[in-house]
Amino acid sequence: MEFTYQTSFNLKHFIEENNEKFKNSLLLEAVNVKDKIDEILRIGNINLVSNAQKLVMDIIDGNEEALQSFAKQEGIVWATYSIELSFKLEWIQAIRRTLWKFIQSFNLLSKSYELDNIFQLELQINNRVDQFLNAFFISYSKYKDSLIIAQRKLVENLSVPIIPITASVCILPLIGTVDSFRTHILEEKVLTEIGRLRIQTLIIDLSGIGDMEPDVIDHLMKIIDGTSMMGCHSIITGLRAEVVKKMIHLDNSAFYKKTQTLGTLQQALKPFFIQ
Repeated sequence: MEFTYQTSFNLKHFIEENNEKFKNSLLLEAVNVKDKIDEILRIGNINLVSNAQKLVMDIIDGNEEALQSFAKQEGIVWATYSIELSFKLEWIQAIRRTLWKFIQSFNLLSKSYELDNIFQLELQINNRVDQFLNAFFISYSKYKDSLIIAQRKLVENLSVPIIPITASVCILPLIGTVDSFRTHILEEKVLTEIGRLRIQTLIIDLSGIGDMEPDVIDHLMKIIDGTSMMGCHSIITGLRAEVVKKMIHLDNSAFYKKTQTLGTLQQALKPFFIQ
């Protein structure tokens, strides 16, 4: 490989002047990533080649503050767009190998480094690469965890939507599948909101629930008991035949004393809108 070289070059100038050769060498090293470069640019607006050049310059300069900042920024972006971490690891290792190839070529031309200097340079360069990787993975992990928590809270709020109708009356429409995980969310949200909003009447509409397992029905009954203990009257509407058949085979005598059942949500709402 023919390099552009002048005696006035230092390592940084050498890589800058041979930028295109550095890019081509890097792509040869990154076997799996090179086919993903355009996709990653499209998904996350991440220009891997441009970022690699910036990273190499900061590594050579020993700009630790810039490396830490860049690693944090990269970690957030990769977490946001859920880009595979294996690509990042391969890309950074390809950058490391390519950089050392160019250090070797530069030293053959310039004779800048004695053996002791090479050992010292190896320690500095590899430490900076490792520090970047470590900061990247910490940033990725922290931001990914925060995204998961935020998404889980969003799912919880969407799966248990308590809608105020008046200052003291709310509707809880349940749609889809109610499993044990969702009933635990339901318990937490309902009891918390009754206390926070001072709900006196909670209308639980089950018309969107096709079926429920006996253990889920039992948990729902306990939630209704809890609402009663907090001084909130509950009304159940829209019970389907499949659910009722299972309920009548359970010991739910307390259920009928602590809640009211109506056929439709409209029936439950009617008294609250009578002028």
